[in-house]
Amino acid sequence: MSLKANLAANYASQIYTAFIGIVMMPLYLSTMGSEAYGLVGFFAMLQAWFNLLDLGLTPTIAREAARYHGQALPALDYRRVYRALSTVFVAVAVVGGLVLFLLGEVLAERWLKLERLAPGEVVLALQTMAAAVALRWLGGLYRGVISGAERLVWLGGFNALVATLRFVAVFASMAIWGFKPVVFFWHQLAVAALELAGLWWKSQPLLPPQRGLPEAVGWSLAPVRPLVKFALGIALTSSVWVLVTQSDKLLLSGILPLAEFGYFSLAVLVAGGITLLTGPISSSIMPRMARLHANQQLAAVRQVYAQATQLVAIVVGTAASTLAWCAGPLMFAWTGSGEIADRTEDVLRMYAIGNGLLALSAFPFYLQYARGTLRHHIIGNCAMGAVLIPSVLAAATANGAVGAGAAWLAVNALYLLTWVPYSHARLEPGLHSRWLLHDVLPAVLLVQGAAVALHLLSPGAFGDRWSAAFYTIGFALTCAVAAVLGSSEGRRMLVRAAGRAV
Repeated sequence: MSLKANLAANYASQIYTAFIGIVMMPLYLSTMGSEAYGLVGFFAMLQAWFNLLDLGLTPTIAREAARYHGQALPALDYRRVYRALSTVFVAVAVVGGLVLFLLGEVLAERWLKLERLAPGEVVLALQTMAAAVALRWLGGLYRGVISGAERLVWLGGFNALVATLRFVAVFASMAIWGFKPVVFFWHQLAVAALELAGLWWKSQPLLPPQRGLPEAVGWSLAPVRPLVKFALGIALTSSVWVLVTQSDKLLLSGILPLAEFGYFSLAVLVAGGITLLTGPISSSIMPRMARLHANQQLAAVRQVYAQATQLVAIVVGTAASTLAWCAGPLMFAWTGSGEIADRTEDVLRMYAIGNGLLALSAFPFYLQYARGTLRHHIIGNCAMGAVLIPSVLAAATANGAVGAGAAWLAVNALYLLTWVPYSHARLEPGLHSRWLLHDVLPAVLLVQGAAVALHLLSPGAFGDRWSAAFYTIGFALTCAVAAVLGSSEGRRMLVRAAGRAV
């Protein structure tokens, strides 16, 4: 399968999965209630924290699969690595899932702030969550085998099917058995089991057949010892990222009443769309920059870096400005509820800006990835986590979700203004000023000018969802045009598009 087809399938799958999840969330809130929806937000956070147990295993099996299919790894060695990692995956899934299962009663009675839901019902929901999270995580082994074999078109379609079963088909289950948290999570558990079975079925033919191997595969962890350094490097990077991006959710789940945590989760979900929009760009440029750097094509590395920065500035400038300036109209158009819009717009506004800053701050990491050293990234993110966690704790205790949003925005702004220029100076002296003045600010500033002008012309209040929706769409399109015109790379893309049209 061609690289373009794989990339297209990957993009399409991510966009569909994100879209269907975001579209369905207000329906969960309206049918299950805000407190029960808080459990849905807790479920999403739990999955992110469970990924800390990955220990770099999924990227490791994907890398070994790619080496095998590229004929750089013998079939017997690949089989032994696969069996060894299978043992680790199953052991971690069982132990991690069991720990979460046993913590269900403690979380329900001592951590979550329940108001209307019965503790027994919440305990059962949490225990079901634990099983579903463990099964979904175990699927990472087979995902690695499939993605390493570059069967991304199939994987993208399968992911879209699973997303439909998770987010849409759950309403059929709840229509039959009731709109209760337990029903929702039993459905998620069933889908997780089906997902695991489907991934296993697809992965098995991609493994080398055991018949004909020169020796028995055996049972040993010895084959993974040479891979430990690589796996731990990925694990440390991933762990720091989860710490930075998820610590606020964990803290708030124990500070806020569960109903308020539900509204908070909804706002954060929407703001997270910025990360989803920029994720495909980063996943595309990192291997390209690494290959160019390995071939000592340093000018080409800087060119890709600048072009990608401008593209992200266009996307982030448009998305963050729209979410920040149109938070109320957007939430009203999306949910049809003035109450939900009122209770989420401030949090959405601050997390949208914070996520935009985070997307731009990630660029020194891509440069470090290309060079094969992540020291500055790890130090910077550890420092950010050390500032973020007490800041969120203090702000959320004093001002709830809005305080947490303000802390998130402030810490991300501080990181962009201090650590990013320091990292650039250490990695590539003289790069930062051009990166900021030429690649970031022109698009961002022009977008902000357009946003301010549109806001001054805003009608203020919207009587119906359609008028709010049309205003938000018009706002986003105007910001997108301004961002493209403000970027030299955006203007070049327009010229090339016009040339092809002629």
